[in-house]
Amino acid sequence: MSADEIDRRILRHLLAEPDLPTAELAARAGLTTATCWRRLDRLRAQGLIRGQEAVIDWRALGYEVEVSLRFILDKTEPRAFDDFIAAAREVPEVIGIETFLGRVDVRLNVIARDMAHYQEVYRRRILTLPHIADIEALMLVATIKQAEALPL
Repeated sequence: MSADEIDRRILRHLLAEPDLPTAELAARAGLTTATCWRRLDRLRAQGLIRGQEAVIDWRALGYEVEVSLRFILDKTEPRAFDDFIAAAREVPEVIGIETFLGRVDVRLNVIARDMAHYQEVYRRRILTLPHIADIEALMLVATIKQAEALPL
């Protein structure tokens, strides 16, 4: 069963303010609290709502540097992807891991307090990751748009 317009209205309000109490969400969506609760429960059961999470502003915590690292792995090693990803998960400064089809195999998003901290992480934690054939680094200068939600 797909989401109808009422479900989409609930989801729009939930995306705008994920911490809304169900009663307030219901009022904004034009529903009774019980109806809203049942719809939320159904949307969760269907997997449309997989969970709610806190979005942390890592810059407010003192992390001023973000670097996107693109890796080409040594694919002559059968476990290159699995070994690399398992090791990358262990690096606390890695906040994102993505795999690709094409020239680039994996991208890591890495944060650091400053350039000295980044150099330390890069030398001690990134360059020691297994099966690296090539690395390209892109330093984030500015985020122009970051959509947190789909148009519903």
